[in-house]
Amino acid sequence: MPVGTLSATTVEGDETMAEPTAPSTARMIDFWLGGSDHFPVDVAAARAFEQAYGPCAPVFRSLRAFLGRAVRHIADAGVDSFLVFGAGVPTCGNVHEVVPGATVLYTDVDPVAVEIGQRMVAGHDRVGYGFADATDSGGSIDPALRQRYLPGWGDRPVGLVFLGLAAFLDDDTLARTLDDLYEAVAPGSRLAVDFDTEELAGYPEALAMMGPAFRMRPPESFARLLGRWQPTADGIVPVARWRPEGTPVAVPDAFYGAVAVKPAG
Repeated sequence: MPVGTLSATTVEGDETMAEPTAPSTARMIDFWLGGSDHFPVDVAAARAFEQAYGPCAPVFRSLRAFLGRAVRHIADAGVDSFLVFGAGVPTCGNVHEVVPGATVLYTDVDPVAVEIGQRMVAGHDRVGYGFADATDSGGSIDPALRQRYLPGWGDRPVGLVFLGLAAFLDDDTLARTLDDLYEAVAPGSRLAVDFDTEELAGYPEALAMMGPAFRMRPPESFARLLGRWQPTADGIVPVARWRPEGTPVAVPDAFYGAVAVKPAG
């Protein structure tokens, strides 16, 4: 599912926004989560994908619920600042809503997502949104944003959120990226991460819609991609079964997730 390009403008309230001509996965997910920050092109793509696969809202709500549980776990460990890669539209239970006392820096490479995100968090003193390429985390994050929202970067533990990205990186790039992040953060930092399984293999039309960069992986390959990051005792499991609150939601095991730690000492 391609990231949107920009074309004519639309007006929302007193603000002018560029309207995309191609769908964005992030905005399609916003639609499935019941948000309001998407465009007709995203709705059309979401409905076309559902025609090829089936209902997606329960799957992505389960993934968003995993995000919430993972972030609360990280905050309970004493971490009070978060860096979110591939943030998309920062609403519907995203990090700053789950842990409102934390400082949060959302990032993305999609200019429309960044524009929407900056508008949405403009009134939050502890929340920012900027451009960053997850595969070049050391060089692409605005130093001023990092200083403001990730105080003590490299010296104090931070929570990293890396959801929805692994499926669009080849094994070498993904492993290198996660290792670079491991090197950059302080001991005690934690990583929330997910992986796409081979769920779409049985839905060739839906799989074709994901584009040539999309990578499915068998669950047995996930652990080695984490490198030095150490998963908690929960392991790498279907997201609905990572510390569920009550009976796990019955959804396809399209995503596996984990929280992993850079150990102290």
